[in-house]
Amino acid sequence: MTDNRVHPRHQLDEVIHAPVRLSVMAALAGADRITFGFLRDTVEVSDSLLSKHIATLEAAGYVAVVKGYEGKRPRTWFSLTDQGRTAFRQYRETLQLLIGSEDPGRP
Repeated sequence: MTDNRVHPRHQLDEVIHAPVRLSVMAALAGADRITFGFLRDTVEVSDSLLSKHIATLEAAGYVAVVKGYEGKRPRTWFSLTDQGRTAFRQYRETLQLLIGSEDPGRP
């Protein structure tokens, strides 16, 4: 079945569109990798909520999760995959289509 919908909102990636996942993607887009604690504090969510949203992003192929140690302390790092960077770039472009063409003559 061909999708004939033309309004840009239909192009928004529903995986990214949730506010927490959008916040996570935006934070990760600006870094090579981010630790769990730093990301949790940056997007201001609980451990469990962050884990839930990371699992969704990881399942979509957008986020890579690496577990390891920093000294003797266990750490978890997150980074965007190439697919995730592409999806986030396309998401931003779609938002620009939605909000970037304001008509200054309209209230």
